[in-house]
Amino acid sequence: MSLRDLTQDLRDREVESLLHYKELIPRLEEALGKFSSRDSAEVIQPVRSTVPLQKHNGFLGLMPTYMENDGVLSTKLVCFYNRGAGSTLPSVSATVLLLDPESGHMKAVMDGEAITNMRTAGASAISAKLLMRHGAEVLAILGTGQQALSHYKAFTEMLSFKEVRVWNHRREGAEKFRRSVGGPVTVCGSVEEAVRGADVIVTVTRSIEPVLCGRWVKPGAHVAAVGACRPDWRELDDSLMKEAVVYADSREGAMAESGDVILSGVEVFAELGDVINGIKPAYREKTTVFKSLGMGVEDAVAANLVYEQWKAKAYKL
Repeated sequence: MSLRDLTQDLRDREVESLLHYKELIPRLEEALGKFSSRDSAEVIQPVRSTVPLQKHNGFLGLMPTYMENDGVLSTKLVCFYNRGAGSTLPSVSATVLLLDPESGHMKAVMDGEAITNMRTAGASAISAKLLMRHGAEVLAILGTGQQALSHYKAFTEMLSFKEVRVWNHRREGAEKFRRSVGGPVTVCGSVEEAVRGADVIVTVTRSIEPVLCGRWVKPGAHVAAVGACRPDWRELDDSLMKEAVVYADSREGAMAESGDVILSGVEVFAELGDVINGIKPAYREKTTVFKSLGMGVEDAVAANLVYEQWKAKAYKL
């Protein structure tokens, strides 16, 4: 099959049909542990480099990863933007390249939207599995974009909640989200209403200023903070950041890119991989924040899984 044909076969709809959380999440968990082991034979992944797109209020991010023991070489090119209210343009657009590490030849070019959405939600679900209190019942999601939808799917498929609440700065957006998911969702009129008493809170907003205040968050809640991926953007206020035990996917990434971490002056207690590897504890009874920046190794294992599934499907034809 030619590269042209392969590229066509791995556009976003096809990628989404080949990715499933029950296969993806265990691979992500393993990859997070490998990353935090800092073994260069397991993962080589530099901190994401960015190029500002000032005219368009955005950035281009470059995210290469090499997993020598697994024979996986990939890079993602992702453009992310701070869109104005009412914009119909995407806030994130991504392409993942999967290469043969021996020859350097291109194995696949994949639309990165589904990969980005699902690996991000998968990592957040892993953080909740590790850090939320046992018996958690209420999930709150702030934001109603594609990441909100992927997080709803991952959290309700892999975890169990009795109530799901959602908030968006435009109520019609929250109502549309409720209709689209097909499951029981309570639309809330304010952030405070959504998060009061919630056991797990997911922030997937476009905000560049704090929307979640610590005084609204009950002690022992777990927060998966996904938005605000630039050093001067924030979703969480100082009160929450300073009261919580802060975890990240990458300590270096959080210190370089997370405004929530940098501007609050807090320290990252541990990476998720440190908890997975048994190096650091999971403080389930304390308020915890998982600051997600997204990592190339997450894209690499997701893209490799898509490629494996595509090959298996192609061989059956």
